[in-house]
Parts: sequence; C-alpha cells; structure tokens
Amino acid sequence: MDGEELLFRKRLEELANRSYANQQYLFTGFLSAAELDIYYQMEHELSYASAVLFGGTNDCERVMLRFGSEALCGYEESFPIACVAIVPLLEKFGEVLSHRDYLGALMNLGIERSTLGDIIIEGKHAFLFCTEQMAPYILENLDKIKHTNVQCSLAKEIPKSTVVQVERKIVQVGAMRADSIIAKVYHLSRSESLNLFRAKKVFVNGRQTENNSGSLKPEDKVTVRGYGRFCCVNIVGESKKGKLNVEVDVY
Repeated sequence: MDGEELLFRKRLEELANRSYANQQYLFTGFLSAAELDIYYQMEHELSYASAVLFGGTNDCERVMLRFGSEALCGYEESFPIACVAIVPLLEKFGEVLSHRDYLGALMNLGIERSTLGDIIIEGKHAFLFCTEQMAPYILENLDKIKHTNVQCSLAKEIPKSTVVQVERKIVQVGAMRADSIIAKVYHLSRSESLNLFRAKKVFVNGRQTENNSGSLKPEDKVTVRGYGRFCCVNIVGESKKGKLNVEVDVY
C-alpha cells in the first residue's frame, strides 16, 4: 500500500468517524476510479456511517461520497453538486468539442480535478457536474474552449442520465472471461487486454480488478482506463462452433 492510498484511507475513516460522532453530513470531492475502488474495499468497515455515492445522475462515473443519513442526523441534506451548462456563444461557429477539450480548458483555469464530476456532451453543448463551491468560479472564468467562445450558466434542467450515445454491439467469445470480452470490444489482442489488468486499468462495477479470467455477468459495467466503458447486456446465442454471442452497450 503506497503513501497516497494510506492517506486516502485515513481521510475516509476520519470523515466517517466525524459524521457518526457529530451526527452531521460530510462529503468527499468527486472520486477517481482508483479512489472509488479503495472505498469499496472499506465499504463494510465504514457502513456504520451510512455512506452513499452520487455524482449528479444515477449512472455517473465520477461520484461523491456522503457520510450520514436522515436516521443518523435527524434531517436530510442533498449532495452539494451543481450542473453547469456550457454552450457556444455563436452556435453556428461552435466546434464539436471532445471530453478532453472541455476538461483541458477547465484544468487550465487551475481547477482541482476533485471538484469536477462527469461531463455530458450533447452535440455542441455540454453539461458539467461540479461542486457547488466551484460553480461560480467556472461561470465567471470559463469563456473559451479551443477556438470556441462559450457561455456558462447553471442548467435549468439537469440531464437524467450521463449516457448520451450508446453503441450496441455483439461480440463473439469462447467464454464470458473479462479479458476476452475487453479484447473484442476494443479490438485488442489477448496479451494487450491482459496488460490492462496488470496495469490496474480495469474496473468492474467500480471495483478495480486484476482477475483477467473472471467472468462477466449481464448488467456488469466495465471501465477500462484510456478506452472507455461498456455494459454487458446478455448472451444472445451461440455460433455453430460453440462461441458465445454477447451483447454489449459501449458508451
């Protein structure tokens, strides 16, 4: 266990203890995939503090952790998450921007990653989940992304889902092994897929895994750092040679 992980574990323990002892809600920032995996390792031992995860919608990848509950604290408190709408100043001259473009512009403003959640892109528009504390700074300072002048405002309607575009595919594998399915989804060799597990870049349902031979089940959500994420939908048949036809939704 490295020093950074140890510090994060101690921070979670401290937040849970303070929340329970003072009967108050306490929040983390938006967690990275690695931080979320550490929380899942500690989930049982922190359960006394009624921890809940949320990122703005029910299927956000980047989420906050809230310690506390109505039963513990005697009142309800929502997550301090704001949703910022980002649109081109002149629609017809606006570029179609990528997630990296939006994130790069935000990082150039000196914003800490932990204050930023998911970015949902819909054509030339985007919705950014961020901490309520950071929202005013973004509204005031984010005015250009690449060559496109933009304007920001608090979203009047928050998107119900972070999933804007899903491509449904059918991949053919010998078994429901995680490395086999990842190789097929992202057009990798088995050795390239295996290296992703060794590099700790594979997360199944938020939990980091190095078990490349583990079986995936319907509804399992897989995140592969550097490639994206997908959801196993179902086995939809078998080929004449006994291969499984697996339906996946690729985000």
